[in-house]
Amino acid sequence: MHYRTLGGDQGPRVSAVCLGTLSFGTTVDAPTSFALLDRFAEAGGTFVDTANHCARWVPGARGDESELLLGRWLRSRDAAGRTVVATKVGARPDPARGTGWPANAEGLGAPAVRAGIEGSLRRLGTDRVDLLYAHLDDRRVRLDDTVEALAGLVRDGTVGSLGATDHRTWRLAEARRTAAGRGLPGFRAVQRRHTYLRPRQGLTQDLDMDTDEELLDYAAEHPDLTLLGYGTLMAGAYSRADRPLPERYDHPGSVARLRVLAEVAAECGATVNQVVLAWLMGGPVPVVPVLGVSSPAQLDESLAALDLRLDPVQRARLDTA
Repeated sequence: MHYRTLGGDQGPRVSAVCLGTLSFGTTVDAPTSFALLDRFAEAGGTFVDTANHCARWVPGARGDESELLLGRWLRSRDAAGRTVVATKVGARPDPARGTGWPANAEGLGAPAVRAGIEGSLRRLGTDRVDLLYAHLDDRRVRLDDTVEALAGLVRDGTVGSLGATDHRTWRLAEARRTAAGRGLPGFRAVQRRHTYLRPRQGLTQDLDMDTDEELLDYAAEHPDLTLLGYGTLMAGAYSRADRPLPERYDHPGSVARLRVLAEVAAECGATVNQVVLAWLMGGPVPVVPVLGVSSPAQLDESLAALDLRLDPVQRARLDTA
């Protein structure tokens, strides 16, 4: 396993890949989820990612399942002290706001932030999380109020570090400036969808935002910000014939990139998935992939990418395809 420090030199030391647990306890059953967490820990993995609303869209699910399962695993393995846990607040449906999501999302007002973290701590069975993401930007609340509410959680020891998920770069930058100007802890991590293929041109950013050049440029100028990527392997679409490309990536521009990706994988004796992960982790702005896996074999394939090194020529071919 390889490691890095989250948020420059001020955050926790984490494994260079993060295990996403979004589907644990719902579409990935409990025994398989425990096996994946055990295998990740055995390989030296220390960084796991959940949220306070995963996976509420699965029929019969409430959104509590991932945090509850992760909490059971942490307790049964006595793993809390050696595991960096990230969760999220802001996107959980609030029945008092109606029935349509995301309009009824709990948001990032101070009461919602406090209630959100209290619920997560209860489900996780802990009194602290290492990283809390503000999930989805909330324009209904003054940015100053959100910054102060999140900083208060760090100040009282409930949260170690702060991050933002699916925020536009200018809003991320403004929140960080606001926090710095008030001497408050601000966002040290940002998570967005990030893979090798580029979304089609002219596509309007939806709630799940793709990493773009603006964010990469901002992260390059701010080494105290760690960039994480979800959806890196497109749910198997790179390697499985039964998984078509997501519509946002299914366009003529992807043809050349897929061809070069396959060529580089053959040269390296690696899978295309491993090349995608190595490309993300070894770029000018290193990305921490959030691995979405549902079997030990998929996890082992992803972990093998940690030792794959692309030479400068291969990386240039991938970048320019």
